[in-house]
Amino acid sequence: MSYTIEQIRTLLEQSRSDEAVEAASELIAGNGATAMALYLRGNAYRQKGDWRHAMNDYLAAIELDPDGPAAFAYRHAQEVLDFYDHDLYNP
Repeated sequence: MSYTIEQIRTLLEQSRSDEAVEAASELIAGNGATAMALYLRGNAYRQKGDWRHAMNDYLAAIELDPDGPAAFAYRHAQEVLDFYDHDLYNP
């Protein structure tokens, strides 16, 4: 089945991240990597908790479209991963 960007967005909204990863991967393989497809697959990986793959997809999307939504998503994800709460570790 050939998926569209809107179908992938719908899968993400429904928290069907495994299906969204598969759909985005199919779209990327069939049409070549587009910034939006990479960004959405990154979002799907993030939903699954697979931060490494999410960050890689965001970076690949940024290479194609430096001003696209992946740039914000990458910065936001980096902030989440860099967060350290001193109170949690020093009672």
